[in-house]
Amino acid sequence: MTQFKTVGLVGRLGSDTAVETIKRLIAFLSQTDCAIILESDTAASLPGSGLPEVPREQLGPTCDLVIVVGGDGSLLGAARAVCDHGTPLLGVNRGRLGFLTDISPDEIEDRVADVLQGRYDSEQRFLLAMSVMRDGQKIGGGDALNDVVIHPGKFLRMIEFEVYVDGQFVYSQRSDGLIISTPTGSTAYALSGGGPLMHPSLDAIELVPINPHTLSSRPMIISGSSQVRLLVGMQNTAFPHVTCDGQTHVVTQPGDEILVHKKGARLTLIHPVQHDFYDTCRRKLGWGSHLVD
Repeated sequence: MTQFKTVGLVGRLGSDTAVETIKRLIAFLSQTDCAIILESDTAASLPGSGLPEVPREQLGPTCDLVIVVGGDGSLLGAARAVCDHGTPLLGVNRGRLGFLTDISPDEIEDRVADVLQGRYDSEQRFLLAMSVMRDGQKIGGGDALNDVVIHPGKFLRMIEFEVYVDGQFVYSQRSDGLIISTPTGSTAYALSGGGPLMHPSLDAIELVPINPHTLSSRPMIISGSSQVRLLVGMQNTAFPHVTCDGQTHVVTQPGDEILVHKKGARLTLIHPVQHDFYDTCRRKLGWGSHLVD
């Protein structure tokens, strides 16, 4: 008997390979005692499946497990939808790099069978909660598993802002923006921006400047319990954007405040047994293996 009674399926939109993998999953899960539910947009790619479907925001309260077929971007969207409900996520990689979606399609039946029988590793990942305040009122916000980024939007010009951590002034900066990253996001945009890798178990937040105007501006790691406050400079001619995981955004204006802190609810990620973060780094980033095999 499986410990997961209802399994939700989410697929990468516009990907034929993801659709084929979901069909394999459906065929396999149909032989178990699991109920299968499709996320609504995914169901649109599988006409005539006859399976029940729910909007993404209903996956959390409806399912015991959600399997995401796609890349890390697909999993990020699902993570924000299910986090508040404690529903675990399992990723099947049909994207490119795939730090979070770590099951390969050719082993899908064996790996999913292990998970359904309770043979898996799980870990908790924290998200960031972001709010944009204007004249003391919240005008927008969002959650991020990877990162919150302030950037100039479509305008190629520097922006000015001040950074505060736990109420203390850190610095003012002129740059293309700032990446505020979780340990999960340290393998994503923050890594491209020159930030260090952080082990997923760390309780820390990373601040990575994007093309700063001073050579002394460097990435900084702060406590995961810190609150970061950004004050958008009054001299900005652009209207900086704030994005969460590159998928949701809020447009700011001079004088706005951006507040970022750890979200209360955590995400549960499921991995195959003996999942190894360092092995993932070796495979995905091309690190050297043992000198003698």
